[in-house]
Amino acid sequence: MGHTRDLVGYGGEPPHARWPGDARLAVNFVLNYEEGSEYSVANGDSFSETTLTEAGPPRGIKTRDLGAESLFEYGARAGFWRIHRAFTERSLSLTLYGCAMAIEANPPAAAAIRKTDWDIAGHGWRWMNHFDLEQQEERALIARTVASFQKSVGRRPYGWYCRYAPSVNTRRLLAEEGGFLYDSDSYADDLPFWMKVAGRPHLVVPYSMATNDQMFYRGNVAKADDWLQMIRDAIDVLYREGASRPKMMSIGLHARIIGNPIRFVALERLLDHVLSLRGVWIARRQDIARHWIETHPALP
Repeated sequence: MGHTRDLVGYGGEPPHARWPGDARLAVNFVLNYEEGSEYSVANGDSFSETTLTEAGPPRGIKTRDLGAESLFEYGARAGFWRIHRAFTERSLSLTLYGCAMAIEANPPAAAAIRKTDWDIAGHGWRWMNHFDLEQQEERALIARTVASFQKSVGRRPYGWYCRYAPSVNTRRLLAEEGGFLYDSDSYADDLPFWMKVAGRPHLVVPYSMATNDQMFYRGNVAKADDWLQMIRDAIDVLYREGASRPKMMSIGLHARIIGNPIRFVALERLLDHVLSLRGVWIARRQDIARHWIETHPALP
C-alpha cells in the first residue's frame, strides 16, 4: 500500500513544543489559492467543479458551466484582495497553499504575493486529485509546480498539500525532489511528527479540515458568528492545554469562501482576537517546520 497507519502517535505524552517566546499555541493561517485551476470544461475537463462554492452539488451541465466558473472567479478577482488587505494591514503573515496554474493565471495576485513574506506550500499544479495520478505524471507535476512558483512569485514551495489526500507515491516523490521541508497531507495530530520515507526521516506538519472555512459548506455553518465561535472554541481548548503541552493550530481559508463579504467579518474578528492573546505565536508553516527540525530532530 505504500503507507503504514500509526494509530498511537505520541501515545498521550506529546513532547513540549518549546515554541519561540514560550508560546502556549502556534497558530498558522493558510490561504488555499485554487481559483482558475479547478476542474472545468474550459480547462479541458469533462465537467465544471462546483465544490466549495454557493452552487452546491454538481448541476449536470454538459457544456461549460459559466455560473460555476464565475463563482471561482470571484475568489481570484475580489476575495483574494480582501484577505490580502486584512493580513497586510495587520502586518500578519500566512502560508499560501497555492495551485501553480491558478497563480500563473492572475499576474497581479502573483506580484502582490511576491511582495509579502508569505511562505508557499505547493497545492499541486492544479486543484486536482493526486490519488488518481500515475507516478510519472505526479512526479512531473510536482516539478512543474516548483518551477512555476520560482518564476511567478520568486520563491519555491518548502511544503506540500494535496487536494484532500495524497497518492501512495506523493511523500516518496517529495523526498525524491529534495527541496521540501515537510508535507501537510495528514490530519492526524495537533503537533508535527516524523515518519520514515524511503528510509529517511520526513516531517509532517498536519493540517485540519475542522478549523477551516469549508465548514460553511460541509458543516452546516451558516452565519459568520457561528464559524467564528467554532474557531474560538478550538483556540480556547488548545490555549488551555498549552499551559503544559503547547500545540499548533491550522486555520484554513479560501478566497471564494471567507473572502465573501457575508463571511469575511468573521475573519476580521478572528484576526483581532488572536492578536489580543498573549502567548500565541502566529507562524508560517515553514517557521513551524524549521523550529521542529531544530528543536525536535528526528531520532536516528
